[in-house]
Amino acid sequence: MTSAKLKVAVLYDVWEDDTAPSEVAEEKTSARKTKRKSRIEKEDREEISEALEKLGHEPFYQVLDGRPQCLTALAKCDADLVFNLTESFAGDDTKEMNVAAYMDLLGIRYTGGGPHAHFLAQDKGTAKKMFAFHEIKTPFFATSYRGRIEHAHDIAFPLIVKPVSEDGSIGINADAVVNSVKELMERVEYIQNEFDSPALIEEYIEGREIYAAILGSYEHAQTLPLVELDLSRLPKGTPKIASYDVKFEKDTHKLTKSHLATDLDEETVNRLQETALAAYHAVKLRDYGRIDMRLTEKGEVYVIEANPNPWLSSKQEFAMAAKASGRSYTQLIGEIVELAMQRYAPRSGTESIS
Repeated sequence: MTSAKLKVAVLYDVWEDDTAPSEVAEEKTSARKTKRKSRIEKEDREEISEALEKLGHEPFYQVLDGRPQCLTALAKCDADLVFNLTESFAGDDTKEMNVAAYMDLLGIRYTGGGPHAHFLAQDKGTAKKMFAFHEIKTPFFATSYRGRIEHAHDIAFPLIVKPVSEDGSIGINADAVVNSVKELMERVEYIQNEFDSPALIEEYIEGREIYAAILGSYEHAQTLPLVELDLSRLPKGTPKIASYDVKFEKDTHKLTKSHLATDLDEETVNRLQETALAAYHAVKLRDYGRIDMRLTEKGEVYVIEANPNPWLSSKQEFAMAAKASGRSYTQLIGEIVELAMQRYAPRSGTESIS
């Protein structure tokens, strides 16, 4: 670990009714919509700031509120490193990649994914094409927008339909899984009208929801112990998917539980970890990321999506995996800082991959 004391800007975004930097937000508006996500007792930015202080660094909050002035303030913040927690700009999560690109233009050092990673993760259709190119198994899919088919495999019911460019399971609920042409057409229309987004129409894969947390650079990365989101207690007839309700609605969320996937044999664990690492590299993640997969009864592994800069709350899956690997929460934050600083260290004859 670096022994140097760093000025670290903990960068996050607010908009609309979000609270001031010193206050704990009770809720957070979703991207481009006014849907609400429930929050835990303490914001991840507060936990990260506390961890940075324990590591001997000098953290401070830097806020992006969607105004041009906040970009000027970021340019002048004089941080040694930005711990990037932004999910959008002015509530538009398609501009998440622009924040990283802006820091690249200014030569600001920051943690996590670069603009390429954010673009590929945001556009799920493009990410799936990258997986296919690298021979990583992912569900067959089609994309459609305003009557135009932009891409299509031969796909079969049941299908799951979701926005191609949203995150946090926005636009995914029990009705997202369809079993007929009529249901499909209705859901595609809903996605296009509600989100003004192409619809991603994907084969629904029945199986266990497995998350692989990964730490490391583009060149060298390691998978932490696997975590499973247990969906078995959802009501009968409810699709076993990580929907918006599962993640953020209290009554539904309490029916699910994330736990270490300790009942998998060594061969299956290796297959899941190797698949996750391949996906991590395919969409250019770095420092830390999470790969969401489905494991079928036949042992097949399908990558569902890749997540740069996943939620770092101490109560969430990434921190759970880190703890199982022997890392404390403070050590996890320190390792992310170290990985970012190493990336910006001079390396003769080597160019960084963003």
